[in-house]
This record gives sequence, C-alpha cells and structure tokens, in this order.
Amino acid sequence: MRPADPTAPGTAAEQGSPGGSARRGPRPLLVAAYVGVWLVLALAIGLAQFLGSSKAVSVASHDAMLTPDFSGEVVLLTGPVLPDLRLDSGSPIGMELQLGKTDAASTDALFERYGYIASQPDGVRARLSAAVVDLAVDAAVRGALLAAVPVGLWVLLGPRRRRELLRLVPTWQGAVAMWLTGALVLGLWAPWRDDGPVEDTDRWMTLGTFLGSQVPIPAEAAGLEVRGDVTTAQTRRLLESAVETYDKSKTFYAAAEAKAVDLDLREPGPDETVALLISDRHDNIGMDAVARAVGDAAGATAILNGGDDTSTGAEWEGFSLDSLSAAFDEEPYEDRRYGIAGNHDRGDFVRDRLLSDGWQMLDGEIVEGPGGSTILGVDDPRSSGLGSWRDEGDLSFTEVADQLADTACTAAEDEGEPIGTLLVHDANLGDEALRRGCVDLVVGGHLHVDVGPERVVAENGSVGYSYTTGTTGGAAYAIAIGSKIRRPAQISLITYRDGRPVGIQLVELQTNGRFDVAPYVALHRD
Repeated sequence: MRPADPTAPGTAAEQGSPGGSARRGPRPLLVAAYVGVWLVLALAIGLAQFLGSSKAVSVASHDAMLTPDFSGEVVLLTGPVLPDLRLDSGSPIGMELQLGKTDAASTDALFERYGYIASQPDGVRARLSAAVVDLAVDAAVRGALLAAVPVGLWVLLGPRRRRELLRLVPTWQGAVAMWLTGALVLGLWAPWRDDGPVEDTDRWMTLGTFLGSQVPIPAEAAGLEVRGDVTTAQTRRLLESAVETYDKSKTFYAAAEAKAVDLDLREPGPDETVALLISDRHDNIGMDAVARAVGDAAGATAILNGGDDTSTGAEWEGFSLDSLSAAFDEEPYEDRRYGIAGNHDRGDFVRDRLLSDGWQMLDGEIVEGPGGSTILGVDDPRSSGLGSWRDEGDLSFTEVADQLADTACTAAEDEGEPIGTLLVHDANLGDEALRRGCVDLVVGGHLHVDVGPERVVAENGSVGYSYTTGTTGGAAYAIAIGSKIRRPAQISLITYRDGRPVGIQLVELQTNGRFDVAPYVALHRD
C-alpha cells in the first residue's frame, strides 16, 4: 500500500486534526517573506518608474519638461542658443529641466526675467518640489501595484500547482512558455533602443569664472555653473545683465521687506481682525514678501486678492501665482485666502492654479469672511471667467453688477444686516449693491491708484463704503517684471470688528524704497 499523499483532499493537512491545524493558515515567517519580497519588488519597480518619469511644468516663464534623477543637481537645458546651467539641489534628488517655448519678445527680455525670477525663488522652488513629489508618489503607487502581481500569482497558485508548473519547465511547452515570457519582457524593455546618456564632453565652470572677475557674483549664486561650450560675447553680456537684474531686484525688495517690519501701523484691538488687501500685482513677485511683511507687522490674519495677478492669464505666468501662494501658504493666512480674477487674468488658468494652491476663489456665492464677517465676490466680467455664472453666457458689466446686488440684497434681507465685504476687481461693479444698501464695503483695484474710502448713503438710509486700492505690483502697465517697482506699490489693511469692516489703512512703497503710511480711516455707519 502506498503512503497517503499529505496534500490530497481529506488528509490531516486539510482536516481539523492536531497535525493539520498548524498548517491551516499562513505561517508568520512565510507571510513576512511574502511581504519582504513584495517590498523589494515594489522598491525596484518604483525606482525604475520614478527615474523614467517626466512631468510638464512651467519654469521661468517657459514651458518645460522635468525629469527627476539622483544626481543631486538641477540641470537647466536651455536649448541650442542659450547656455545650460547647473546647480546643487541640496539633496540626493536632482532633476533635469528641458526648457521649451516662451512668449518673451527678445533674448534680452528673457534674460531679464531669468534674473528677476531667480531673485524670488520660493514660488518656483515650491512648484518644482511639488512636481517631484507627485512623480514620486505616482511611481510608488505603480510600484506597489505592479509588485503585488507576481507575489499574488505565486500565492494563488499554491504549492501543488507551482510544483506542477515546475515539472513542465524541461518540456517543449515549458521552453516555449519561457521563450515567450522572455520575449515579452525584452519587448517591453527594448534595451536596444536605449543608447544611454550622451557623453558630456563639455566643461562646466562656475558663473564667476565664466563672466570673469569684472562682474561681482552674489554669494547665493556662487555655486551656479555654466556649460563651458558657450563662449560668445553676446551670451556673456546676457548673463551679466541677468546677474545685474538679480542683484538689483534682491537688494531693493529685501530692503523693503526689512523696513516693513518696523512700520508704524495701527495695532488691532483684542476683538478686531485685520485683512490684507492686494490687487494688480501683474507678475511682480518681488512684492509678495514685502506684502507679507506688511501684513505681519499689522497683525493681519487674512488676505483679499483683487485680481490681475498676471498680464494675460497665460500659463507662462504661473511663476507669479506660485510666488503669491508660497508667500501666504502658512498660518495665519493658510485657510483665510480669498481671491477673484481680474480682467487681465483671462481664461481658466489663474483661477484653477490658485484653487489648486488652496485659495478660496469667490464665484458669486456668499461665504464666511475675515473676523466672522460675510464676503461675496466674482471674477471681473471683462475676463472670460465668471465663476458659477459661466453657463449664462457672456454677461455685461451692468448685468453682473445687478446679479451681485440681487445676491447681496437677498442675503441681507434674510440675515437682517448687509454683506460685510464685496470683493471685485473694479469697485464700480459694487455700485448697485451700495445703492440698495446691501453691503458694508466694496473693495477692488484695477485703476492702479487708490480711491476712497468713499461714503455712500443708500436709498434705504444705510451707509456703505467703496474703496479702491492701488497696484500692489507697482505696475505702470499690464506687466510689472523688473528689478524694482515702476510706480508706488500699495497694500491696504482692512479692520473688522463684530463681523463687519470698521476701518482701512493704506501703506505705500515709493519707487525710492521709502514707505508712506496713511492715517487709519474709520468706517462710520452713523
């Protein structure tokens, strides 16, 4: 008689006998081995996925393609005309950035942008870091899922089926199966198509060496390297211009930020809340840190953005939005950032980017505002974005003003008091709501100069105010990129008490770097 097969049905291995109960579930060491194999496969596959991944980003007003690596360096590939740049990333993770198209009108203008954007790097750094994290998370998820496939198949097959398949390996069916599996792997891998990286025969040199001793290099740019094959006098002149713009911009805005700390601003009472009002930045990222410093000095805990953060609403201007978000992405502002799009913020890009960065972009609905107040706002109708009213087609300025007034007045009637703040790009959009007595304060920008606060007595006898803040970017035209402001840059501070606006104070930075602080203006409703 042959001995019983311990794996056959009905044996002790599958019944409740003492000898079989120990084998019924997976043993801890076996489970640990499966998990260990899965982790090793997941790590290997995830790393391969990460190193083979790429992501489209916007860098220094260019469309660009980001490819991560473990070089510990950021390499900027600018194309056949401009010099490539390289800088230590400060971590084991590096990246290669292949620059694409840009809308710069000339190479001179492009290099001026480079120097200006480099002087305020926080927004760009945050965007690139987020892109790398996204790629790493995506690669980790893919690695974990793909690694689970072979481990799962191994477990599902079971020991008996695995032995049966193993016995087939020496047969012709097994040979065909192995050959097909190998061909599939090679076909997916396609190593014959990978020639490896092109040999880097060009010499890298520091920016100081490239430009020579006659150009002073800022300390923070000392580690920046330039590919040594670029030797023309024109290229050197462009880089000198970029360094000069960088230095001027860094010096001017850093000095203004330092001065803002000691401004003599009205101090809010224990029952008061201060909100920072900005508008018409027009790509001037240098003013973001200055605005933050003014807000901190005033004890502000919220920010209202009146729009026109860009000149055209194009994706190349993403650096401006990244900088703004980076300046106000921490407490106390993090959850108290309200915004609308201006007439220059055309299309969906500005609204969508700020929404993705955590801004509360107003769209014609009343929400809780600073200090327990209520706030209503909508994008400028002269841009293509009209929030939740998009499905109504192109509305005129007057039609949007009427709808805002209807919304405000309905809410005011229900709550028994006016809406606290109406945030618009052009304060004229709130005239109808003020006329009906449905809002305490209308704030906007658009004019690039301050107006008001103007007291308005409504038809029902209530009192409201209209206020226009000047350009926070110091913009003379629709774009404010440069080493300093072109006209006085303004930041306004709105004080709230008991859920209603009670005062405004204007802070103005002059083109020579001097601050002028206007007297605090109380908003009386008597």
